[in-house]
Amino acid sequence: MKAVVVTGFEAEPQLTDLPVPQPGPGELLVRLHAAALNPFDWKVADGALKNAVEHHFPLVMGSDGAGVVESIGAGVTRFRPGDTVFGQFMNVQHGRGSYVEYVLAAEDGKIARMPDSLPFTVAAALPTAGMTAYQAIETARLDTGHVILINGASGGVGQSAIQFAALQGARVLATATPDIAGHLRDLGAHETIDFRAAPTAEQVLAAYPGGIDAVLDLVTQPGGDTDALAGLLKPGGILISTNYAAEPDALAAREIRGVNLGNNPSRAELEGLADLAAAGKLRVTIDAEVPLADAPAAVARARSGPVRGKTVFLP
Repeated sequence: MKAVVVTGFEAEPQLTDLPVPQPGPGELLVRLHAAALNPFDWKVADGALKNAVEHHFPLVMGSDGAGVVESIGAGVTRFRPGDTVFGQFMNVQHGRGSYVEYVLAAEDGKIARMPDSLPFTVAAALPTAGMTAYQAIETARLDTGHVILINGASGGVGQSAIQFAALQGARVLATATPDIAGHLRDLGAHETIDFRAAPTAEQVLAAYPGGIDAVLDLVTQPGGDTDALAGLLKPGGILISTNYAAEPDALAAREIRGVNLGNNPSRAELEGLADLAAAGKLRVTIDAEVPLADAPAAVARARSGPVRGKTVFLP
C-alpha cells in the first residue's frame, strides 16, 4: 500500500510502499478514502511529541481520515466490515497515521461512524479542526452579546470557530486578508480585521476601547508574546491558545483566564460534529483535493504560508 512517511524527526516526507497491516484483537482495518492535512501533522513529524512518547519509524504522517472498515480483529463489537467511519488515526508509538491507503484503529479509539450523506472529504476534514474549534468555544463560555476575537480565522479551526461562536450569539471579530474576508463574514463573522493594514490589537482596541470578552489565539507560538491580545480583554475575560502560548498564572494576576487547549475528542462529540456537517449546520471549506502521491509537496506548501481551508488527500 502507498503511504507518506518520515524516516526520522525533521526528515522530508516521502511516498513509499508498506505492507497492508492486519487487525489484531480489538482493532479494525480501515480503507481510507480521504485524509486531511493539519499543521499538527508536520509538527509531530518535526518532533513535537518526541519527549512525551516513543515513536516508531518509518512514521506515517497524518491524523485525520475517513473511510470504510475493511476487516475487524477478535473481540470487536462496535464496528463491522462495511461501516463508514472517520476520526483521528495517529498512533506514533506504532508508526501509524492517516496519509496512507489502509490504517489500523483501536475499537475504543478516537473514531466514530459517519452519516451516509456526509462526503468522505468533509468527514476527514472534521476531527482535529472541528473538534478544536468546538472545544475552544465551549471553553470560552460565550453568551449573547459577548465579543470574541478569533486570531488566525482563515484556517480550518478558525472557520469552524466562527460558526460555533455565532451560534452562541456572540459578536465575532475575525482576522482575515481581504481576499477571504467575505467568506468569513458569510460563515458568521460580524467584522473582519486585516492584520496587514495595522496591528490586530490596535484595530480592536480602537473599535472596542472598553475591552472584549474573549480571544481565541490560533497564531502565537510557544514563547511568543500574547500581551497585546491579553490587553484587549475585560477583567474576567479569557484568552485561549491552541499552541500552548498562554501563561495562565501571569494572566490570572490580571484577572484574565488563560487556557492552553489541546484536542481530545470523544466518540459522542465526533458523531455530533458529523451530524452538524451532514445537516449543513457546520460548513467545512475544502481548499484542495490532492492525490496521496502529491502529499509531500502539499505539506511543503502548507508550511510556507497561511491556508484558506482544508487540504484533503485522496489515497
